Amino acid sequence: MGADSHRTDSRSTDPWRVEVVDMTSDSPTGDELAGVFVRASGLLLSAEAVSTALLLITSTAEEVFPGAVGAGLTLVDRDGRRVTAAATDDVVARADALQYELGEGPCLTAYEQRVVVRIDDVDREDRWPRWVEAVRGTGPRAVLSAPVVAGAETLGAMKVYAAEPGVYGEREERLLENFATQAAVLLANTRTADDARHISDRLKDALRGREVIALAKGIVIARDGADERAAFLALTDLAQRRGTTLREAAEDLVRSTVDRPTRTP
Repeated sequence: MGADSHRTDSRSTDPWRVEVVDMTSDSPTGDELAGVFVRASGLLLSAEAVSTALLLITSTAEEVFPGAVGAGLTLVDRDGRRVTAAATDDVVARADALQYELGEGPCLTAYEQRVVVRIDDVDREDRWPRWVEAVRGTGPRAVLSAPVVAGAETLGAMKVYAAEPGVYGEREERLLENFATQAAVLLANTRTADDARHISDRLKDALRGREVIALAKGIVIARDGADERAAFLALTDLAQRRGTTLREAAEDLVRSTVDRPTRTP
């Protein structure tokens, strides 16, 4: 059975707080990695750009980790749906798809338990028996997975697959955690931007609703000579009779007024 590394999570519980790890002191490839992440940090403008950055990170991981036949990133959305957001090789896509289908595997464990998971040799591994049996002979022999964590939320897991057994140790565990941290920075910023856009959209929608209701009240006031309170009550009564919301009733009234043909004197 392969060795398994379980680290106690000491990350901050402050939502969306992500520590950027200095990798230059601990790895001969630190300068290269720092350069990659500096380039990636400039791509935080769109979901497409972040997808490109994630592929850049996974491609760099494949180059850096010894004997790697592929690297990838699994994301899990708030409804629990799992998807491989970046994969450098079909080996990764197949191994991931088997984990999702069977509901077990090192990557899912890394995500669910927020721990680094290592398989030294797939052929001697007895955890996740169905996944191991399915993936055996397809290419990967050693596997390393690390959770992608942003503050209190786990977004997914990053993984590398190697063609030979026993090629990963504690150094590679730390290195993959650094990669996962950088992926979390990108994803956290994207998620925050998306949330901000959704909030902005909801506020704009609410303002549009208020505007159309005010316009409809103005129509009732002009048409019936009512005051503002009476106009509001008239709209409320119209909505109740039609079984619609106040906004929908107001929109219908405005639309019917605008569409009404103008009489020729």
